[in-house]
Amino acid sequence: MLDGIRIVDFTNYIPGPFATLRLAELGAEVIKIEAPEGDPARNTGNGYVFKAHNRGKKSLVINLKQPEGKMLTLDLLARADVVVESFRPGVMEKLGLGYKAVKKINRGIVYCSVTGYGKNGEMSKLGSHDLNYMSLSGALAQMKDSTGRPVHPSHTFSDYIGGMAASERILAALVARGKTGEGSYHCISLADSMASLMAYHVLIEKETGYQNGVSVLNGTVIGYGLYETMDGRFVSLGALEPKFWRNFCKAVGREDWLSAHYSKPENTNPVYLELVNLFKSKSLSEWANFGMTVDCCLTPVLEAGELAHYPYWREKNFVMPEGQIKMHGDLPSQEGAAPPKKENREKRF
Repeated sequence: MLDGIRIVDFTNYIPGPFATLRLAELGAEVIKIEAPEGDPARNTGNGYVFKAHNRGKKSLVINLKQPEGKMLTLDLLARADVVVESFRPGVMEKLGLGYKAVKKINRGIVYCSVTGYGKNGEMSKLGSHDLNYMSLSGALAQMKDSTGRPVHPSHTFSDYIGGMAASERILAALVARGKTGEGSYHCISLADSMASLMAYHVLIEKETGYQNGVSVLNGTVIGYGLYETMDGRFVSLGALEPKFWRNFCKAVGREDWLSAHYSKPENTNPVYLELVNLFKSKSLSEWANFGMTVDCCLTPVLEAGELAHYPYWREKNFVMPEGQIKMHGDLPSQEGAAPPKKENREKRF
């Protein structure tokens, strides 16, 4: 779909590279520009962070602080469709590679800055990471243990949500350019992108004072929650609608539970205690098979290494043999090149 679209990518770590990876798998040509020392992600998580987000891209080493590097870069940008950068606000302007400079040589350029807090405002120059955006957005406060303490996530949600927001904006800008012939500038804030997920939480709190969104989605009813299995694993039961709860109760031979659908998961609730014991009577694989045959919104809580073998992901070939994850499950797999190795990058100064 993006065949013929050239993207010059100045981004590092996760958000920007994830955005351009999604676009690369839609057919765009992505040219990753790295400083001589390379994307810091090459040294993050033993290099796996870089490897996960940069397949199918070309790589050039350019020292942007050298006049030769700047001239080479401007020549490249004159023939590009999209620029994506993730430096601190003002850095690209100081290098002479900001939107205004690039627009002078390429009227149709779509220019996207991926930032933490935008380009303006009192926090715009501050450094932050995923955990900061999670906490500031209010999303982290939705993940608390039984004592009310926020749980430290083992996933960088803001980085990925911000990357998706960037790719979304770039695609919209390309559509607009197709209509007008004009390029445009866009500034994505990772904090803003994360906070946009708080839409109904903020509205509900304003109207009712309740801070945790939709209560029935928060583990307050027995038909929608997490349950431990016989082998110490967990399944998710999402039987929120009566039809799914009915299907579940009929399948386990407990139609007497039907009226307890929205009762609370408390130790004073006999149906809840029976439900807990029921789930502990079978293994994760048994419940996974149950969920595949009974239409009741029941799925296993999978670990990372189990995705490749679960039927849904296996039939889509979603996890590639080398361990890479597809970006678009409904599209044929792309034969993209492996992430560029540091020693094999094309060096230009």
